[in-house]
Amino acid sequence: MSLARPLRLELSPSGGYAAAVVALHATASACLLAALPWLPGMALAALVLALGMAAAWDRALLRGARAPRAIEIGPGSQASLVLADGATAPALPVRGIGVSRHWVALRIGLPARRALLVTGGMLAPEPFRLLRLWALWQRVPGVAPGQLPA
Repeated sequence: MSLARPLRLELSPSGGYAAAVVALHATASACLLAALPWLPGMALAALVLALGMAAAWDRALLRGARAPRAIEIGPGSQASLVLADGATAPALPVRGIGVSRHWVALRIGLPARRALLVTGGMLAPEPFRLLRLWALWQRVPGVAPGQLPA
């Protein structure tokens, strides 16, 4: 049994990420308007734009009822995502392009939420650095195993 407390990284809303999500969905809506006939194109474009706004509300602004609130990394380097309703789900890093200096992509063990993109604006610089280190190496800085704390 380990007495070490989990590292808790509190997520905050990211206006830049929300604007990017809505802008990309608005661009897709404009493409649909240009490619499809008048009434079906307008209906589909409105639905795509509404989907972008809902995604930004839940994923970037963290306002949904089951929106992510924090990431907890335990002493065994297992991470879990804490949702607004108090539920938790296991989180795994996405390898390759899933970790960069601007974002960390996580695979989430929930049927309704399969992935989460954590951008640099959602965490302070030091917690974001710790998340990137964990995503790359499955470890966070601290006391080596078997070593007594100072």
